[in-house]
Amino acid sequence: MRQSPANRILILIKTDGPQLGGAIGDALGISAEAARQQLAKLAEQGLVEPVTIGATGRGRPRQLWHLTAAGNRQFPDGHAELTANLLVTLVEQLGPAALDTVISAREADTLQRYRLELENAGDLAARVEVLAAIRTREGYMADHWQEADGSFTLVENHCPICAAATACAGFCRSELETFRTALGADVERREHILAGARRCAYGITPR
Repeated sequence: MRQSPANRILILIKTDGPQLGGAIGDALGISAEAARQQLAKLAEQGLVEPVTIGATGRGRPRQLWHLTAAGNRQFPDGHAELTANLLVTLVEQLGPAALDTVISAREADTLQRYRLELENAGDLAARVEVLAAIRTREGYMADHWQEADGSFTLVENHCPICAAATACAGFCRSELETFRTALGADVERREHILAGARRCAYGITPR
């Protein structure tokens, strides 16, 4: 995705959640008026929409800009419809066991690749950093940070296999186990796109 002002706005809302128009201008280094013009164009295209929130003090109600379903589709979806249809056909023709075999094979392959990239990462902090980089490269728009208690948070602002995961929750369970094994740590999913959250978030603590 090119880094035009409009695309930068879409990425900002995707990664940081709903935004006030003024905050978008500040984040992009453009004037509030320029931000409003870009938001108006994106709204005309059906990519963003404002949601009015209550005013603070005596001020007027404010508008938080959200991505629409069409806006979310601007990000990679991993050939969503085709993937979902193939999974349904697989189960119909070969049964649930065949899908379990596919998921297990994918998990083994993914774990092998992750271990190769993580083998030179020293402590847990380094491993989380490398994993976030891998997941970003794979299209998950990942971020990470360390909490005050020493634990780590990994977030994924996008799911390029969302259609597959929707069709089969086994993909999400598999990825969680892959994270635990690859990091050698306890990993808990705290936010889940398929449960209605805007992102997936994981808490990571040493074993």
